Amino acid sequence: MPKIKINNLEIFADPGSTILEAAKEHNINIPTLCYYPDLHINSDCRICSVEIVGQKGLVTACSTPVKDGMDIKVNSPRALNARRTITEMILANHDAHCTTCIRNLNCELQTLADNLGIDATRYENILEPKAIDTSSYSLVRNPNRCIKCGRCIDVCQSVQSVSVLEIIGRGRESVVSPAYGKLIADVFCTYCGQCSSVCPVGAITEKDDTDEVWKALDAHSKHVIVQVAPAIRVSLGEDLGLPLGSIVTGKLISALKMLGFSKVFDTNFTADLTVIEEGHELINRISNKGVLPLITSCCPAWINFAEHEYPELIDNLSTCKSPQQMFGALAKTYYAKRENIDPKDIYVVSIMPCTAKKTEARRPEMSVNNEDPDVDTVLTTRELAKMIKQMGIDFNNLRESNFDKPDEVTSGAGAIFGASGGVMEAALRTVKEVLENKPLKILDFEQVRGTEHIRHADVEINGATYKVAIVNTLGSAREIAEQVKTGNSPYSFIEIMACPGGCVGGGGQPYGTTHAKARERMHSLYQVDRLSKIRKAHDNPAVSNLYTSFLGNPSSSIAHELLHTHYTNKR
Repeated sequence: MPKIKINNLEIFADPGSTILEAAKEHNINIPTLCYYPDLHINSDCRICSVEIVGQKGLVTACSTPVKDGMDIKVNSPRALNARRTITEMILANHDAHCTTCIRNLNCELQTLADNLGIDATRYENILEPKAIDTSSYSLVRNPNRCIKCGRCIDVCQSVQSVSVLEIIGRGRESVVSPAYGKLIADVFCTYCGQCSSVCPVGAITEKDDTDEVWKALDAHSKHVIVQVAPAIRVSLGEDLGLPLGSIVTGKLISALKMLGFSKVFDTNFTADLTVIEEGHELINRISNKGVLPLITSCCPAWINFAEHEYPELIDNLSTCKSPQQMFGALAKTYYAKRENIDPKDIYVVSIMPCTAKKTEARRPEMSVNNEDPDVDTVLTTRELAKMIKQMGIDFNNLRESNFDKPDEVTSGAGAIFGASGGVMEAALRTVKEVLENKPLKILDFEQVRGTEHIRHADVEINGATYKVAIVNTLGSAREIAEQVKTGNSPYSFIEIMACPGGCVGGGGQPYGTTHAKARERMHSLYQVDRLSKIRKAHDNPAVSNLYTSFLGNPSSSIAHELLHTHYTNKR
């Protein structure tokens, strides 16, 4: 192991590690800006420059491997001066109206400037204001706040393989933008939001719809209800001062009721419903030699990707709507009838870990009457945290509440929808038990769990072995889609999620989400599952009652009308 010095502290570093990694391992902080743990190291910003004693120039800690005998000075006068100068030059070409920025007090550039003691810059601001791109339902691009760190480009290209963003122009004229300076709504963007998740400043954010929700809550003529996705309960706490992975279900419900929502429901309920419908769809395809593999359709970013890049696979996609949209359809039919409320007076809000859900809710087919959307407004985890702070709610000291009846009954199977592999596991619990017509001895399908971007498993059902695949990130989805497209896929069932780790790593989750944080949230969701009294979707009595009183049977005509949809070739 190389023996090195950092700030006169002698340490042993792992072979092959960088100076930055060695410093982190020993709790020595080296400032960074373009560096992100799960992306390529490009050393573009040079903020992490350090001095090596005896070496002429400064080196970037993020990209320089350690060597035995190195004597490294992190905050030598040369290194500190270079770091301050670079930061001041970035600020000179930056919209520094921090108090009106969504990232105020949660901005990496702001934090860096504060830590470096920069209270005034030596350089005149040369920013030439550019138009803000608000063309999409999901994302807003503000080039005036962009620092050209390249993170969004990297995640879009190397992780998602979509390659919407690039640097256009040179020098001070350069800008991060879709090709030819087009608007984001005019190019092939899946709206996964990973760009907003890794952006260190406020250059790419979700479209803020909190004002629309406040207006609805203030409108006495509206009956405003809200649904909460599984992943929210294990991530919201991070933005409100609680430890990573905290399960905050009860406090979350209390906060939503304090905000003024008439009813608070759990999306796990329609996740269970999705399992029933999708499970029967899989059984039907297997039994009747239908189109296989069946590919899940819960993730709207994946659906956008498939419609644009792989329209040949449309027949492979499950026709089931996502749990969000199933809830919206039922809210304005079944729920409206049950509560004797005019559907036009019901306003449905979704709290989702995903920016693509905003665009999904605006798809023209996601409307029962082809006029009013089934889901009126979608908020991300970050937007809900903002509303809770605006309301002055002391979240940590809230008493816990329960979801509203009678649909508060949900299963652990619905909860794990938020983790990559969860949809697959939930479906397998139902499909295997239905086909074998006997209770499962083991409910945990450990072979489909994990964080690898592509995972495979063999599942035995009724004496036959079926191959399944679990995929997260669109770059990995492309690899699997190519197999299906060319007829080389050995799978019967494929789960695809666009974001690393699934919804727990969604583009609308708290800023700074990494693969490691997504794993912690995933573990919390599996804990929710383990503690659930009901762990199989088809054992949910509320779902059974829905079929008995309203839908009839799985895959019935009314179920198809409300809970299923179609997809379009958008190539």
